[in-house]
Amino acid sequence: MPYDIRLIPKEELPSTIPLLRMLNNNNIAEEVLKERMQDMLQRNYACVGVYDQDKLIAISGVWVLNKFYVGKHIEPDNVMVHPGYQGKGIGDLMMQWIHDYARSKGCIAAELNCYVSNEKGIRFWINQGYKILGFHFQKKL
Repeated sequence: MPYDIRLIPKEELPSTIPLLRMLNNNNIAEEVLKERMQDMLQRNYACVGVYDQDKLIAISGVWVLNKFYVGKHIEPDNVMVHPGYQGKGIGDLMMQWIHDYARSKGCIAAELNCYVSNEKGIRFWINQGYKILGFHFQKKL
């Protein structure tokens, strides 16, 4: 495989900030992302990276969770492939790695959130075998 896919060590997680900023249209400051990342690391967060040699080209946060309605599952989160690498099957490879990782952790399912306005993302997730089950609600406090 021409790409290396692996969990990113905690000390290397700041390398994900440029891709996270792209994912969020540069609307979230780097400092805010770093602050949130530190908190997330205290709460079972991990991040998968895809590397083209030494260049980080794709990321997905992963949460291993257990909920009453689904059981032990993995949640891919903040999935981003660098624009220069999109359409080359890298997202497929990363998701295959994540699903294999989830099975190794005893997960029986995977679920995620995707914005309703993200038509490309919705197509990608459906092609990955995900089903749309409901709505994601949010209330600012």
